[in-house]
Formats: sequence, structure tokens, C-alpha cells
Amino acid sequence: MQDNTNESILNSGSIVSILLILYDAISINIAYFFAIWLRFDMRFSTIPADYLLYFLEYIPIHIAVTIAVFAYMGLYKSLWRYASYRELARLCIATFISAIVMPLVTILIGHRLPVSVYIVGGLLEFVNVVAIRFGYRGIRILSNIREKGEIENRVMIIGAGDAGRVVIHEFESSKYLHAKVVCAIDDNPELKGKILNGVPIAGGRTEIMKAVADYNVDQIVMAIPAASAANRRDILAICQETGCELKTVPGIYQLVNGDVAISKMRPVSIEDLLGRDQIKVNLGEIAGYVTDKVILVTGGGGSIGSELCCQVAAHRPKQLIIFDIYENNAYDIQMELKRRHPELNLTVLIGSVRDVPRLEQIFSLYHPDIVYHAAAHKHVPLMEDSPCETVKNNVLGTYYTAKMAAKYGTRRFVLISTDKAVNPTNIMGASKRLCEMIIQTMNKVTHQGLATMEGDPLEKTDRPPCEYVAVRFGNVLGSNGSVIPLFKKQIEDGGPVTVTHPDIIRYFMTIPEAVSLVMQAGAYAKGGEIFVLDMGTPVKIDDLARNLIRLSGYTPGVDIPIVYTGLRPGEKLYEEKLMAEEGLQKTANDLIFIGEPMNFDAAALLAELRVLKENAYNNDPHIKEKVAKIVKTYRINIEQKQGVAS
Repeated sequence: MQDNTNESILNSGSIVSILLILYDAISINIAYFFAIWLRFDMRFSTIPADYLLYFLEYIPIHIAVTIAVFAYMGLYKSLWRYASYRELARLCIATFISAIVMPLVTILIGHRLPVSVYIVGGLLEFVNVVAIRFGYRGIRILSNIREKGEIENRVMIIGAGDAGRVVIHEFESSKYLHAKVVCAIDDNPELKGKILNGVPIAGGRTEIMKAVADYNVDQIVMAIPAASAANRRDILAICQETGCELKTVPGIYQLVNGDVAISKMRPVSIEDLLGRDQIKVNLGEIAGYVTDKVILVTGGGGSIGSELCCQVAAHRPKQLIIFDIYENNAYDIQMELKRRHPELNLTVLIGSVRDVPRLEQIFSLYHPDIVYHAAAHKHVPLMEDSPCETVKNNVLGTYYTAKMAAKYGTRRFVLISTDKAVNPTNIMGASKRLCEMIIQTMNKVTHQGLATMEGDPLEKTDRPPCEYVAVRFGNVLGSNGSVIPLFKKQIEDGGPVTVTHPDIIRYFMTIPEAVSLVMQAGAYAKGGEIFVLDMGTPVKIDDLARNLIRLSGYTPGVDIPIVYTGLRPGEKLYEEKLMAEEGLQKTANDLIFIGEPMNFDAAALLAELRVLKENAYNNDPHIKEKVAKIVKTYRINIEQKQGVAS
């Protein structure tokens, strides 16, 4: 069916091209003959016979040249029903070239016609070729307007710039959109009261509520792709209070590419309300150390790991190895990467970072240049009830993987960490802090020749020592187990939406942001650093829940109730990005900072890990206390109602 459809489209396009060529040939004849006729007072009998002879001799040459020029300029391949200024510019250039060919050739062969014939003929030729092409587009637009039928939505456009103009045009011209743009909003005071494509500009953001009432608006479209995140957040906060459906156009790069269209619009998402600009990374730096390298991603099927795999794949690695214990997750990312990057040298392996022989097998066979270690247990409440499993998987799994990296010549090892590692109040956060300490210790082991946890020195390799770094960021929107999917499910079920505490706040970032930071950290790595993202202002979870309810078309506390359940064991009211003693150091990226490595006895830590390993595998009920003796900032008996560590 698809092949038949494509063939039909191609045949239709060929017929249209042939018809346009015939039309151009006829219209050129008519244009220049009319020019001669007009030159001699529109009386055929007064036209000199020589002029008619010159015209008949030359016009076939002019037609052939013109059609060749038009074909070269792509005028027989354009979709004229979507013609725009770009097509008009090509028409101008092509007809100008065509128009100067005639006097040049006739003068060269000594058969000169009156100058007025060249001028009028060229102008008429231009009018004819433009009329047929843009006339079809105009007829189509008028036809679509007539076929719109009953108007279902009355639309307000936020932004009276280029994107707003494009969106208004598409609303007006598409027969599939049963909507009408009734007003626009723009903060530029000079635009108030003006008209944009027939749409009145009602004023700035302070006029949104009034304009919604005055124009009976039921849908609002954000068309300000170049606005800062903070500006978007503030405007969206006002729009949410109107109760209208909210949509937004793509980003500024799509506007530049001419890709702003109704089909590209999407509902406003919770990410739009964070009020922070997206992190930007240096793609050249990332490509410089990822391209043509063997990359291993542990936990590659998880939320962060799978996005890591996608971004790594886009930078043309020599080989990408995905290692995950969950076969369904691994299968999903495998299928996605095969579809998106069929040229990728991809290997997907199943196993656990707690399985030392399996790790040995993988590292000895593939010798990865870079390891992104994303495998970890991360759910705070679940880990509070299974602390020994947390230590086995997070702490020991990190140590085993890091040791194999050193043993088999890995150049860079990047640990995925969390802001919960700062002054931790739960075993998950404490385990990740221990992971950071292990990374800094392994950096010393490889560079200073210290013995490992097992007491044996690492074997020498012909590669430089591995550079170990950790990347610490906040909560990731949309990741498995994050609040957004939970809230969405609760809203779908009719509520209530559960929030632990009305004042609880968190730092948030998107999955692509988190992964970009991880990859950028690998480019900056010198060994032993903890990279931290400046995540801006933290967000109240209560506000997040209320915004998501509004975005779903409901009223918080009325249609969907909000219930406060109380802080869970190990949960804080706020998360911190850096420990006080770490300090901050700038990087080339204004949003990425380095926490200086903390001073601790690496040999003593390795000795304590040996004991902790025994405790974990013996399922010691006091494992949290044992971890607290190593991680001095870990507070177990936190006052839950305060939610902060003492």
C-alpha cells in the first residue's frame, strides 16, 4: 500500500512538472508577442514583418534556455501548494536570468528588437510564472478556510514575533484545524493595539487574564521559542490560572530552520515550568574523547543509562557495550539503537556488577576505553528496608567495576552520583557517597600504586592510569521512580496526588541534561573530581504536583485532591549539591563546577571496605551503623519532622 501511494505521488508530481513546462513555454510566447503588439499600439498590421520574423526565429531558443534555467533552479520540483518567500526569490532570479538572455542573444545575432519589448516581455513573463504557481497556493488557502467548518477552539498566541506569525498563518490556512486565532500577546509595549496577520495584539503578559475573558479564549499557544526559561515559567504560571489548554512551539533552532509548524507543537510539559535554561555542552569536546572509542555503559537499560547510550551512539564510537541485569530494559534500548543507528557496532550483555567473574570476562574481552557506571539501586524507601543489598550493589558493585577498569587499561571511569550523597540521611545517599570515595580512592590507587581492597597491587598496563570522576546531579524528570510518572498515574486514576510534605523541595533536571553533564565531565576529567551542575532554584514538590494537575486540565484541590503523607524514612526536606568542605572550582562550562577531592586515608577506606563487604554478605542488621562509621556525614537517627541532618 505504501509503495503504491509513493508511486502515485511520484506520477502526480511528474504530470504537474510536465504541465508547468508546457504552461511556461506558452506563457513566454504570449508575454513577448504581447510586448511587441503593445509596442506598436496594439495594432497587428503596424508590426514590421522583420520583427515578427526575429520573434519566430528567436522564441524557441528563449523557451529552451528559460526552461533549462527554471529546471536548474528547481522550479519544477517545488511543492507550490506550500510556496513561500524562498520559492518567490528563486522565481525572481530565474526570470531575471531568462529576461536578460533575450536581448543578449538578439543583439549578438544582429536582430535587435525595441528595448520596450525586452522590458515588458520580461515583466509579463515574471507575472505569468508567478501567477500560476502562487495562484494555486492562494486558491488552496481559500479552499481550506471554506472547509474549516465549525470553529471548535478560540486561540490566543503568546508572542507576536516570527514564530507567532508562522503559527497564526498555519491556523488560518489549514483546513484540518477547526480553530481561530482571536488575539495575540506580546510584552513589547509598542505592539499593543497593532494587528499581526489580521490578529489584534491585546498587550503584554499582564493582559492575559483580561484578554482570555474578552476574546473568549479556550486554547493558548506559546510562540516565544527564544524566551529564557525563567520568562517562560512566569508566563506559563499566568496562563495556567486561565484554565485554558496550553501548547508550545519548538525551540529556537527549529524556528531558524523554518521548522515551526502546527504539527510540531506539543502540550506544555512540566519541564517548561522549571524556570531554568537547559544545560549546554561543548559537543566538540565530547566527540573528541568518545568518537572511535570502545564505550561500556553499566546499567545501560535504565533511565540515565539508556539516554547515555543514545547520546554516545550519536558520537560514532568504535563500539558501544551495554551491560545490564534487567533483560527487558536491555532489549528495549537495543531495539531503539538498532533502529536509530543501524551502523552502530553494538553489543548488549546481561549480568550484574556484583558478579566479579562476569566483569572480568567482559573487561578482558573488550578492554573498554571509557566506562560510564550507571548501575545502582536508587529508590530511597526501598533501600531503607534492604540496606545490605544497597551496599552489595552500589558500593561493592562500583568497587569491582572500578577495579576492572584499572586492571584492563580503561582511560576514563565516570560514576553517576546524586545530590543525596551530600550529608546523607538515608542508606542510598550514604552508599553513593561511599561510591564517590571509592572513585577518589581508585584514582589514588592507579596513580600512586596503592594496594587494592584485596591487598594486592594492580598489574601494570601499557596504558596511562585511569582517570576516575563522579558526576552529581539532582532528581531527574521522567526517570523510573521519579515523582512525575507517579503523579501522572495518580491523576489518571482520579487522585489523590500524594506529596510527602507541603514544604519539601528538590533540584530537578531533564534526562538529556543529566546525560550531557555526565559526558561533559568525561571531557574535563583529570582524575578524582566530583562534578556538580548548577541546577538553579529548587522546586517545591507541592508546586510541581499542582502544576501537573493544571496541565492535565484539572483544578488542584477541587477536581484532584492533594494529600500530604509525611516524610518517609531517610527523606530530607531539601537536598544539598555540595558538602561544605568540598568548595567549588569553575570549568569552561558556566553551569558545571568541580568539587575538590576530599582528604581521607585511601588505604584505611579500602580496609574498611573489606569489613563492610563481610557485613553486607552476612546481612548484618546493623549495616547502617557500619556505613555511618565510614561516611562521617551520614546521620541515621534524623528527626523526620525537621527533614534535615544535624
